[in-house]
Amino acid sequence: MTRRTNLARRVLAEAVGTAMLLAAVVGSGIMGERLAGGNIAVALLANSVATGAVLVALILTFGRISGAHFNPAVTLADASQGGLGWREIPVYLAAQIVGAFAGVATANVMFDLPAFCVSRHGRHGASQLFSEFVATFGLLSVVWGCARLRSSAVPFAVAAYITSAYWFTSATSFANPAVTLARTMSDTFAGIRPADAPPFVVAQLAGAGAATALFRWLVPSLEENAEAVVVPHDGKEEGK
Repeated sequence: MTRRTNLARRVLAEAVGTAMLLAAVVGSGIMGERLAGGNIAVALLANSVATGAVLVALILTFGRISGAHFNPAVTLADASQGGLGWREIPVYLAAQIVGAFAGVATANVMFDLPAFCVSRHGRHGASQLFSEFVATFGLLSVVWGCARLRSSAVPFAVAAYITSAYWFTSATSFANPAVTLARTMSDTFAGIRPADAPPFVVAQLAGAGAATALFRWLVPSLEENAEAVVVPHDGKEEGK
């Protein structure tokens, strides 16, 4: 199998996996809100449990193909430690973003809503930005720590962390730039106003960078584990 074919398969896996993740995040938010009868806690419980469950399934499904990043922050952190070649990064990020928007459209249409509808759900303020920093810092810490010690545990550790972070962070843990951008196009429980998305993305990237720097110091051999982020997968391209 040529490296080009290898990369095409990994990129498609990232796109499809990210689409399915967003369909679950947004779809469960819509369903939860509709069935909760105005009880936001019940809606958030449904949303968080569905997100955690789908993360386990998707990482197990696509992990051995692409690494199951589904997240530009994870991809960039991995590339910074040599886990991916830099030539691969633009197509990985494009696949994740396109997949995220496709997943949002899928969820909206399944619930008889317009495929894309600009969100009016405000999420702003210093506390929420700090929340996103903390959420993404924690996510990358879990990824780096588990990839080094026990990669088979990563799907479950990531899912458990995100499920809990829905509850202990004020922004309900987006922790993913592609997810954040795509959710601007769903005027539902899971949405975020377009004006609020860019600061979220900056906070997420800062959190990912801080976690990677910390683990680079805690684990000097971190680069040796980079190819196992999130799950050990097909070989990387040349040209990092």
